[in-house]
Amino acid sequence: MKTQKHQNVYQTEKFQNAEQLWFWFLYSKSLQNGFARNRGNSKRVCEVLDVETLITKLYLAGQLSNQQLDIMKKFGDRRRAPHQYNWAENYAAKLWNDAMGIIEQAATERGWIE
Repeated sequence: MKTQKHQNVYQTEKFQNAEQLWFWFLYSKSLQNGFARNRGNSKRVCEVLDVETLITKLYLAGQLSNQQLDIMKKFGDRRRAPHQYNWAENYAAKLWNDAMGIIEQAATERGWIE
């Protein structure tokens, strides 16, 4: 009698845009740190370390600024993008959009974004 092992079959998913990539990255980092529970069974096209390396390379190349990284972290922790039509968040939205454009281009080149 043969026994079959149950295997988790994961289908690799690409991201729709840089914002989805960024929020997935922050959520995955919180999983690694034990702050959240895994709720999905899909596997992404890249690993958390890949995204961290990409962001670091973009920063070291001068493509992402300290201000942009601060805004990405601040609003990433809030789990939302800044609103350009909210006066208090207008400048943050510009920095966010510029950063997401840079990340999207780099991630698309790597085949992470559809």
